[in-house]
Amino acid sequence: MMTARRFGKLLLSYFFRGLLLTVPLTILIYVLATVLHRLDSLIPYDFPGLGILTLLVGVTLIGYFGSTFLYQPIADFGHEVLQRIPFLKTIYSALTDMMEALVGSKKKFDRPVLVRMVQGSNLEKLGFITSKDLTHLGVTGNKVAVYLPHSFAWSGNLYIVPAENVTPLDARAGDVMKFVVSGGVVDGDDE
Repeated sequence: MMTARRFGKLLLSYFFRGLLLTVPLTILIYVLATVLHRLDSLIPYDFPGLGILTLLVGVTLIGYFGSTFLYQPIADFGHEVLQRIPFLKTIYSALTDMMEALVGSKKKFDRPVLVRMVQGSNLEKLGFITSKDLTHLGVTGNKVAVYLPHSFAWSGNLYIVPAENVTPLDARAGDVMKFVVSGGVVDGDDE
């Protein structure tokens, strides 16, 4: 026979299990709904969803025209203008380089490594080699630039470490990034 105390503990465990299942799902649904609503409201239409559809088609068309003959003259003009404005020049260059590193032809986050943070220590972090030659910065010696992404964020830190502290990983870069960004919760094979 079940006692009242045992029954109460059972109910409480069901409640916490329910929270564990519903809170992340509720937050995900709320965030998705908020993001979709904001994207949809960028181009206001009376029909829900038409704004985001217009935005997606527009961005795709810009991508198409950016891949054709129209792109080069416009890009050259825009690049020239942005190179003449001191503060915007720095921001523009950094953003274009970052986009090229993430999704462009100059992918930089494609060499996952394990980095020993302090010589003689067992503390290691997952990261990506972004540059093996740092002589243009005046950094001498056998050092490499390693980007260490933060968990649950799209930010990270860049460290200059001795090359002997870096161990290349035999893993897909996307799987390593997913593992780090999730705080180690998501395996590479998880969908």
